[in-house]
Amino acid sequence: MATRTQQIMKQYIKLAETVTPEGESLDLFEHDGEFFISSKGERLMTSIAYGSEEELARMACQPFRPARQPKVLIGGLGMCFTLSAAVESLPQDGAQFDVAELTQGVVDWNKTYLKGLHPGLLDDPRIKIKVSPVQKIIAGAKAEYSAIMLDVDNGPSAFHGEENESLYTLEGLNAAKAALKEGGILAVWSAYPDKNFTKLLRKAKFDVSEVEVPASHKGRKRRMHTIWLARSGSYVSQNKPESRRRK
Repeated sequence: MATRTQQIMKQYIKLAETVTPEGESLDLFEHDGEFFISSKGERLMTSIAYGSEEELARMACQPFRPARQPKVLIGGLGMCFTLSAAVESLPQDGAQFDVAELTQGVVDWNKTYLKGLHPGLLDDPRIKIKVSPVQKIIAGAKAEYSAIMLDVDNGPSAFHGEENESLYTLEGLNAAKAALKEGGILAVWSAYPDKNFTKLLRKAKFDVSEVEVPASHKGRKRRMHTIWLARSGSYVSQNKPESRRRK
């Protein structure tokens, strides 16, 4: 007869593994109906704690629900919770959802092992998944997006992939601002608050609000995550009215 320890160990099943373009290993596990992605033993995301990812999408997208053809960019596919909430927030036929995912393996997992989390989602023709650094897509866009959502890492003070550091610099924020339409929103997810990042967003001439939201819809623990909502254009119109007259 198997011991209790053996029974518990058997419940952890490694489903797949992949490597990011930076050479970082990623593993997909299943445990008692829960999926999680880990790297070097650290859990990066799970299928039972996703409340803050959904709030990221709702806060960024809902202001554009009246628009006929809103176009949004999501940095990081993850387990599709941010994407699913964005699609729910913008149900109109003319909406477009671009998703930048750095690792092909993560895309493949969502089409196979994880497809039951969001049945039919990736069949939506409005969704375009691009295996590319989100920085590259941002750099090639000019006043194109109503909203840009960044959920590519643990946040501006705790990035996991070194390549993501550039997103949280003044240069990276200015690039995101240029990719947004007037009045567009840059929404950034973080596991931790960061006063310096708030100051940097304001230095980039964004109108900024910082919101704390529950990390998960479930459980008794009230761990909080941080979301920055940075609107492009509001800062300029409030402080430099002459810019409005030139348009």
